[in-house]
Amino acid sequence: MDKIIRIGTRSSELALWQANTVAEQLGHFGHETEIVKIDSLGDVVLDKPLYELGITGVFTKNLDIALLNGKIDIAVHSFKDVPTKLPTGIVQTAVLKRGDFNDVLVIKEDENFFANDSAIIATGSLRRKAQWLYRYPHHKITGLRGNVNTRLKKLEDNDWDGAIFAAAGLKRLKLLPEKEKHIKLDWMIPAPAQGAVMIAALENREDLIEICKEINDEQTATCVKIERDFLRVLEGGCTAPIGALAMIWDEEIKFKGVLFSPDGKNKMEFSKEVPINNASDLGEYGANYILERGGKKLMREVQDIEKSTLVYSTKSLSHQQTSILNSKIGVASSDFITIRNNRLKPVIVKKPIENAVFTSQNAVEALLNNFSPMELNFENIYCVGRRTKRLIEKKIGKVSQVENDAEKLANYLVDNLDTKNVTFFCGNKRRDALPETLTNNEIEVNEVICYQTQLTPKVIEEKYKGILFYSPSGIESYLKENTNNEIVAFCIGETTATEAKKHFKNVETSKLSTVESVLESVNKFFEENK
Repeated sequence: MDKIIRIGTRSSELALWQANTVAEQLGHFGHETEIVKIDSLGDVVLDKPLYELGITGVFTKNLDIALLNGKIDIAVHSFKDVPTKLPTGIVQTAVLKRGDFNDVLVIKEDENFFANDSAIIATGSLRRKAQWLYRYPHHKITGLRGNVNTRLKKLEDNDWDGAIFAAAGLKRLKLLPEKEKHIKLDWMIPAPAQGAVMIAALENREDLIEICKEINDEQTATCVKIERDFLRVLEGGCTAPIGALAMIWDEEIKFKGVLFSPDGKNKMEFSKEVPINNASDLGEYGANYILERGGKKLMREVQDIEKSTLVYSTKSLSHQQTSILNSKIGVASSDFITIRNNRLKPVIVKKPIENAVFTSQNAVEALLNNFSPMELNFENIYCVGRRTKRLIEKKIGKVSQVENDAEKLANYLVDNLDTKNVTFFCGNKRRDALPETLTNNEIEVNEVICYQTQLTPKVIEEKYKGILFYSPSGIESYLKENTNNEIVAFCIGETTATEAKKHFKNVETSKLSTVESVLESVNKFFEENK
């Protein structure tokens, strides 16, 4: 294959380590590669809605969409974070030789705390929490979020005795502390596929599939398939404390799978050794063994605990995002809107544009789907939202002014523009506040509709106590099939909240315009209204 292979990855330090490792291994076989960082949804120009394609979470969603849109050739994932069912049209092509699959406890001071009556251990993993409490029921578990560096810093800054990490991540980033400061938790069963790196590609790219096979580690692929089969059968749409580990010794597979209650008080375990050539259904067999011997009841308990309070998100959430929520809050999610980019005529950017205005990341991404950054000659750029600003400055150029909402930006432009005209890059469902304010103040607005917002409403059951909105269009989509205005509306910012207040009695607005901030507002609300 003469073409350069574009390797898609997120831009975190650990993700880039994985992508560069893949590039290095492919290079060993003479293949030329380049790394493509994918951190936004990009160009969502798909034949079907995301949920019909099986793209139901966003932890790997950005890379899935980039694959389907042809922006990358292969996607590199931490395998433990990949859903057990891949989206339609995407296949697993290779699994690299597995790294260290163990969990480790990084110690704050020393091991003496084990002799105390209590201790505080930090982890954001339900699986790690349950296994630790099963072994040390007198200890307290506190939540821990963020990337590896952030979590290590939090351990340093807080009065905790230790924090649990994946050994592979610490080793790959060369952050594993000296021996006196960490303990290998070889008694803790890891997450299915922990320590493994997976490569995905489109199923119709037979050329890439064959190339990736060159770096596939058969033993690792065999083991993690068994572990993920165990997870798939047990999980059933519910997040539970599940661990699984398969290893090959002397032509035999040794497998152990565990299911815990979230509080660590109950444990169910399956272990078996079989010849390699007789292990294809070992994971499924182990999961069904547990389900038939009390596992179904334990899973119901997990679901009851998770769903003592229910909320619904009008945007698909990743596992990492849902883990932000309090363990007593269960969440369902799906996309209530989809975005399709328009084809724009070259004449739009043929001449320099003095004042370019953006009120969403979608407009920026749609514009870049039509033109390269070199074709865009903007003298001044104005936008709404910090994330939109970051995207513009990363892809196009410096932003002259950013505001939190469209109304504030409009007022700024009225007060500060010297030349009374702007080019407004927007979608078909843009709000009227900005263009009306500008027009009323004799500023000419040239609207360029870059993308189409399509509503994909769904009927929401009355059992949900809150619904999460991320745009006025999401509210519009919800109201097409639902009339419950007693439900609490959690909104991503003032613009969305202003629209929500027209239809809902109770509206909560996040402090920041991020999904994570919306989820934090959910936690705070239900904590204060127990």
